Amino acid sequence: MLGARRDELPALGWSFVYFFSLLCGYYVLRPIRDAMGSDYPLQWLFLGTFVCMLLLVPAYGALVARFPRRVFLPLVYIAFIACLFGFHALMESDTGVGWRGAAFFVWVAVFNMFAVSVFWSFMADIFTNEQSRRLYGSVAAGGTLGALLGPSLTVLLVDRLGIPSMLLISAAFLGLCLLAITRLVPWALAQERQRGYDAGEDAIGGSILGGALLVLRSPFLQAMALLLFIGVSVGTLLYNQQLAYARLAFPDADARAAFFGTLDLAINITVLVTQLTVTRWVLKAYGPAPLLVIMPIGLGIGFAALTGSPYPMLLSAVQIVTRAGEFALSKPARETFYTRVDRESRYKSKNFIDTVVYRGGDLSFSWVHVGLTKGLGFGTAGVAAFGIGLCVLFLLAALLAIRRARDLPAETVDHEART
Repeated sequence: MLGARRDELPALGWSFVYFFSLLCGYYVLRPIRDAMGSDYPLQWLFLGTFVCMLLLVPAYGALVARFPRRVFLPLVYIAFIACLFGFHALMESDTGVGWRGAAFFVWVAVFNMFAVSVFWSFMADIFTNEQSRRLYGSVAAGGTLGALLGPSLTVLLVDRLGIPSMLLISAAFLGLCLLAITRLVPWALAQERQRGYDAGEDAIGGSILGGALLVLRSPFLQAMALLLFIGVSVGTLLYNQQLAYARLAFPDADARAAFFGTLDLAINITVLVTQLTVTRWVLKAYGPAPLLVIMPIGLGIGFAALTGSPYPMLLSAVQIVTRAGEFALSKPARETFYTRVDRESRYKSKNFIDTVVYRGGDLSFSWVHVGLTKGLGFGTAGVAAFGIGLCVLFLLAALLAIRRARDLPAETVDHEART
């Protein structure tokens, strides 16, 4: 794989398989989630998601504090697989449960945030900061290939097999994630010992709310939380506008699932091309800073175009650029920073930012979208004009995060490290 030395190939290969399987399993579900969720007011779905995040973060904090990595990592994915079997049984039944679409939307949103956050925390255990700059582009490309296959499977198979069977396909891919974790844990241990740290399989300890408390105390983590919150706000405005269009254009749930699956395919093709041509080269040569500032500038241009031409095709194009830029540019850049923080910040604070802060942004700006469209009567052009101002704040938040990251050590320094 590009950028890897021979001794790094096994770890990179299993990381590639892990992220491929994880995002393939998720993207099998995402078009179904969007189709089922479009029958409900989105702001209430985001409220339900945010409440679930608030309830689950302490439970996850307790799991991380009390159990070693080899235990809590598999448990997270086993729990998600069990939930998929539960939803499969619910959807196969003839009980006509009217709330299952909303419940499934909320669950998939929670699953995505937790599972992906845990993945990148684990990657920061496996790879050093220098390795992350060389290899994260290739790891992310594995996820993108999975994200391409996932919606393709849904588009091709959902009409033949039905929605309940697609959930079992997703569960099978999560099973591959468990296999990859077992193969990667020994590599993480070896890497940590090379860094003079030999407690990698000990429980992290600390408070179950330690992640949130660390964010309150750390200027760097505060900057990362702000960056993610504002970045989410931009995407949420576009997503709400896209969903409103889909409700009108595709009244049938299966047709909406196919539409969202096609949109995901376009996004992930764009992501893959960007990762292979831009992300790895920029990270290796210049570090994460350029990737973080490209996004708000590009989005500002897209919103400006929408104010003059607020048409569905252009809206979809800007949505593709927004999500592709997040996955191909912003996220790999942000994740390299977490190779330079301690384990509690990496597993607890990062998870708090990636879940509660992220979904808090979703919730806040879904209501902002309601205010703009229903309260003020804005159409796509008006929402886009508001988005331009958010892009300015997005750029300032990126510059702040870059500045705060300069104070971090070159590599991870854990409190328990032995030199």
